[in-house]
Amino acid sequence: MQQAGTTMSPAASILSIRQPIRWLVAGTMVTSLVLSGCSTNTPAPITDIHSSTPSAPQSTAGGNYTVQVGDTLYKIAQQHGTTVQAIANANNITDPSQLRVGQVLVVNGASQVAQTSTPAPRPSTTPVPGSDSNAATTSPVTTSSSTSPTSSASVSTKSPRASDANLISWGWPTNGKIIQSFTASTKGIDLEGNVGDAVNAAADGKVMYAGNGVRGLGNLILLGHSNGFITAYAHNDSLIVKTGQEIKKGQRIATLGQSDTSSPRLHFEIRRRGTPVNPLSYLPER
Repeated sequence: MQQAGTTMSPAASILSIRQPIRWLVAGTMVTSLVLSGCSTNTPAPITDIHSSTPSAPQSTAGGNYTVQVGDTLYKIAQQHGTTVQAIANANNITDPSQLRVGQVLVVNGASQVAQTSTPAPRPSTTPVPGSDSNAATTSPVTTSSSTSPTSSASVSTKSPRASDANLISWGWPTNGKIIQSFTASTKGIDLEGNVGDAVNAAADGKVMYAGNGVRGLGNLILLGHSNGFITAYAHNDSLIVKTGQEIKKGQRIATLGQSDTSSPRLHFEIRRRGTPVNPLSYLPER
């Protein structure tokens, strides 16, 4: 059992092992669950933001907030009328896996900090020479799509239909062929394309994050949907939407790119209540 004021084991993010994205999607969960036998390299499951029941803010004097069990940065931001990025900037949070029960966060004035802070520089779109799958052992950030060779043959688009697929009306985010299929490690699929191709929202939703602050994923968009679904769109060339914007299915949200990957592609993921699911079990056949 974790004690107040001690560092928690890293919580799983929307994209699992990719550490920086944890605060971007507010997937870092402060929890007191027993994690005995788990090393700090093994992410623990999180509670999806849509399934969490908001609790009363534990605010302290001076516009601060004391982190409670079950809190996420997203939840705290909503309670205080600000954004995840604003709180992260105001508190110099670079690794949200270190969020602790009892930690005091500055929440009043966080929006002003976000507005005056300098945006992070855009990651280079030039592939790193000689990069390979062993990079994961030396770098805290990895992405399966950036280290896997590009296949010239398309992957099958056939997959059994999920029982909850009809809860949302789904559409393909882009028209490219699948060059990497869904596995336990990839968490999603890679779709081939040309730089500048349209990237569209797979379903109605709201932009949870739009930015390039995650090394290894390039220009990234995360959309929150009803019924506990989240979709992720990585390696874009340009981002058309902004955090907090309401989005309709099929709406153009970005242009396909090659940011932080070896070839033009879209890495696309669907999560249901924090669990990665095969997009092909939800997207319509084509």
